[in-house]
Amino acid sequence: MPGEILKNILFPSDLKKLELTQLPQLSSELRQFIIDIVSSNPGHFGASLGVVELTVALHYVFNTPYDRIIWDVGHQAYGHKILTGRRDIFHTNRKYKGISGFPKVSESEYDAFGVGHSSTSISAALGMAKAAQFKNEKDRQIVAVIGDGSMTAGLAFEGLNNAGIEKTNILVILNDNNMAIDPNVGALKEYLLDITTSKTYNKLKNDVWHVLGHLNKLGQNYQKLGQQIENAIKTFLLHQSNLFESLNFRYFGPVDGHDVVYLTKILTDLKDIPGPKLLHVITQKGKGFKQAELDQTAWHAPGLFDKKTGEIFTIKSEKPIPPRYQDVFGETVLELARENKKIVGITPAMPTGSSLNIMMKEMPERTFDVGIAEQHAVTFSAGLAIEGMLPFCNIYSSFMQRSYDQLIHDVALQNLNVVFCLDRGGLVGEDGATHHGVYDLAYMRCIPNLVISAPMNEIELRNLMFTAQLENKGPFSIRYPRGRGVIADWKKPFEEIPVGEGRLIRRGSDVAVLSIGHVGNFVVEASEMLEKSHIDITHYDMRFVKPIDEKILHEVGKKFRLIITVEDGTILGGFGSAVTEFMNEKGYNVIIKRLGIPDKFIDHGTPQDLYKECGLDAESIAEVVKRMIQPSILSHTG
Repeated sequence: MPGEILKNILFPSDLKKLELTQLPQLSSELRQFIIDIVSSNPGHFGASLGVVELTVALHYVFNTPYDRIIWDVGHQAYGHKILTGRRDIFHTNRKYKGISGFPKVSESEYDAFGVGHSSTSISAALGMAKAAQFKNEKDRQIVAVIGDGSMTAGLAFEGLNNAGIEKTNILVILNDNNMAIDPNVGALKEYLLDITTSKTYNKLKNDVWHVLGHLNKLGQNYQKLGQQIENAIKTFLLHQSNLFESLNFRYFGPVDGHDVVYLTKILTDLKDIPGPKLLHVITQKGKGFKQAELDQTAWHAPGLFDKKTGEIFTIKSEKPIPPRYQDVFGETVLELARENKKIVGITPAMPTGSSLNIMMKEMPERTFDVGIAEQHAVTFSAGLAIEGMLPFCNIYSSFMQRSYDQLIHDVALQNLNVVFCLDRGGLVGEDGATHHGVYDLAYMRCIPNLVISAPMNEIELRNLMFTAQLENKGPFSIRYPRGRGVIADWKKPFEEIPVGEGRLIRRGSDVAVLSIGHVGNFVVEASEMLEKSHIDITHYDMRFVKPIDEKILHEVGKKFRLIITVEDGTILGGFGSAVTEFMNEKGYNVIIKRLGIPDKFIDHGTPQDLYKECGLDAESIAEVVKRMIQPSILSHTG
């Protein structure tokens, strides 16, 4: 239940009725409300706790939704959602048919821009600010709140570089908590730490920026005087050169991001200072929940937990539990790296999420967290590969989209042996449309030189990884889903899988079902259901989309009239399209039914709900088979 003040806040208009002195109490209640809900309805946790005071201050000062606030990354926006009309439905967050875990423009007019992937806010904010100029909306404020490592991406710097020369009143708030999911990395992190700890620089800046704010309110002459004072400070402190000011941003801070009253005063003054501005706010991820403060990585998205004791609930079972695919990757790459000295591991800010941290712990000199920089991760891998190293570049499928040009130009065109391990392939579940990894099979299939594979289980994942590092096989992609596999006893001796070779899972006579990846396990379940109806299918796990097993396809084309393809990628241009193209080109007279992700964006929900919605669960597959073999279909097609 919301607290005494929060229960009366439905929209920012209610928030603005409060006295300034009431904001700390509201912040406390908002933080507790997030803890209460997320403990029983899992989602992202630490990031939103860290920006509670900033969220309250922003909606207290700015005229939202007319003024635009862009939250980057989107998982820091829970407090924003609660204060903008979604408090009473916040318990549906990330649930099937409930509200999204990220800002979503179709969900609320207060969600100014959809932000699921990071580092887009500054570019989007600049576009909005220029649009406001075109429309002569001189009073509209545009604010980008960028945090959780998002400033490490190239797109953020591209936006800063452009915004610095455009005369807009854009305000960038750098939410500096020194964290992404794992601790931030890179020179920017060290630079921000230097700014934070430079007492001389920050005392002068802190004393003067108040004066500047008031001078700007008094007119053009005073604005000129204020600019002269500011320039004098920059000259005096030249040895403390400021990156953001060199890009023509007025820099303010760093300031305490948990002092809501002070933040409110600062934001009020900043509204009246023209031009591009950056406010550096220091926050603590997980603020207000002891365990989340102490272990910020584990509490990024902890799952179910006891809000009183902080105990994170884990799965308990008497039977052996299959491992998570990412853990199989993490242990396998380390096992391979012990034997193959050329292997190195690369990840863009996801060592824990991808489980590359397992190798990182034992071999820190051979593992690289490059920050939220997928483009750099791919070309960095290409540089390693061209000098004879063997990079295992682990990127989530939906994040791989950001490095498409580098994949084509820097890796495939040069035929370099980079192994791409694409985690979170298929429907990821509660993170929704921004994170579903459903496009990689299609967008990779058109690229020359690229091997595209997907394991059906943990053992297949290990063997594909083993195969990819045996010799120079060129660019090699292995995609696998989020979550657990199907085989608890998965640590088997490695076996080479011939590139482009599928395998027979079940032999039958009625229908041929060709599957790729983990969804092949749903086909196995469907075949068991169909057996009760005396329907017998042939099932092939194809393992490779490219090169595809033409021997199997010829066999299927000759023996079967009815073919079903099953994939958890987009139906357009993916595995099913590859099978259809082959059958057409070879002249086989077959009927093909393609099952996959339809040509629309799929919202969030449990993976079970979403696979059922897309007709990829075992029951749906079984029903398709039954309809396919109806006599009416056979007689209609001759």
